[in-house]
Amino acid sequence: MTNPRKRHAQVFLVAVAAALVAAAGATADPSVSAKQAQAQQVLSQINSIDVQLGTAVEAYNSANVHLQKIQGDLRNNAFELRVARANLKRSQGALEKRLVSIYTSGDQNSTLAVLLGSSNIDDLLNRMETIHSTSKQDAQIVREVTTAKHAIQQHRVELQQARTEQERVVAQRAAQRHHIEAQLAERRQLLSSIHSEIEQLKQQEAARQLQIAAEARQRISNPSPVGVGASAPEASTVAPPSIHGGVVGIAMRYLGVPYVWGGASPSGFDCSGLVMYVFAQIGVSLPHSSYVQFGMGAPVSMSQLQPGDLVFFAGASHVGIYIGGGQFIHAPHTGDVVKISSLTGWYASTFAGGRRI
Repeated sequence: MTNPRKRHAQVFLVAVAAALVAAAGATADPSVSAKQAQAQQVLSQINSIDVQLGTAVEAYNSANVHLQKIQGDLRNNAFELRVARANLKRSQGALEKRLVSIYTSGDQNSTLAVLLGSSNIDDLLNRMETIHSTSKQDAQIVREVTTAKHAIQQHRVELQQARTEQERVVAQRAAQRHHIEAQLAERRQLLSSIHSEIEQLKQQEAARQLQIAAEARQRISNPSPVGVGASAPEASTVAPPSIHGGVVGIAMRYLGVPYVWGGASPSGFDCSGLVMYVFAQIGVSLPHSSYVQFGMGAPVSMSQLQPGDLVFFAGASHVGIYIGGGQFIHAPHTGDVVKISSLTGWYASTFAGGRRI
């Protein structure tokens, strides 16, 4: 079965091939034809790398989100451990005072007096737990000491588990980073071999994006009351929920910003970084991970999409913001820029779902 992303690559390459074939018709130079064939092959390799990079980048982002949670757990457990130790110290002090009081007062009927022969504090606690006729005062002291000791043991275990998980995630993240950087280096090397062809394609795409953006802005400023989601006519749109009233307009400001893996600012975005940054402008906090974002909000089918909804593709390894009219804005991949794409072709076939935040 053909991978959907590969089908998308094939569609892209057909367009490139058509342009190259047209150029070949204008010249009979066999060296030109050979160069064009090489360019097609290199473009296919670059597209394959872009697919892998997109998945790797979002896996790296997810590891970062998980690591932040672990670090928060470590801080909380360290604090709780300090509290438990302070409680134990206070309770042991109360126990020592009680023992001194029994000894000096000659109160031989106290449960603690019976247990004065204990060899150590743990022995004393174990014995006291077996006695049912403990006085309320003595029982409270013992409970406080026991609770503090158990809390210390629990938080020590949780701290160790969190540290172990932290080491695992840090190692995983380092491996993912190395993989991404290796793929980026390979991509740059391939790209340099067909630089002139790529530059021409970029110029054509930039011109097309200007036209698409102008049409989108016109549509957004003059919304049509008919049609819902991606099944609506191309010229229609639906007003987003009030909480997301400015999301689409904000996202449109960053058209043309370059894709930067790990980026979450106007100097460069990856797909989830763009979504996180745009939603932050209206006071909505989202994690920097398409996989984690996919678990937030309420699910929305393609036919019910409204502007401001998140749209996910290829198993949630890619995310964008729906803008109406069957289109969405996103940061596609390395070498590209924030742009508008249609929910058709590869994006329709790999649509993983929408989420209304």
